[in-house]
Amino acid sequence: MKTVRIVLGTALLKAVDSAARRRKMNRSALIREALREHLKQARVLDLEERDRRGYQKRSQSVEEYRPWQKIAAWP
Repeated sequence: MKTVRIVLGTALLKAVDSAARRRKMNRSALIREALREHLKQARVLDLEERDRRGYQKRSQSVEEYRPWQKIAAWP
């Protein structure tokens, strides 16, 4: 592991320390966990945006999804 220095405001630092105590972990572990979770969510958003751009470039025609209408319809 590498050591990094970050600057946090007083209120944020208090919130981090409080959350770490509640989770029974140290500050560094909490920040690592939070960064991992943030990066996972960012990856999902990136993939969703990529898909959105792809569908905007080539949207489906009616003929492409017509065969599935009867199957997908609720009884």
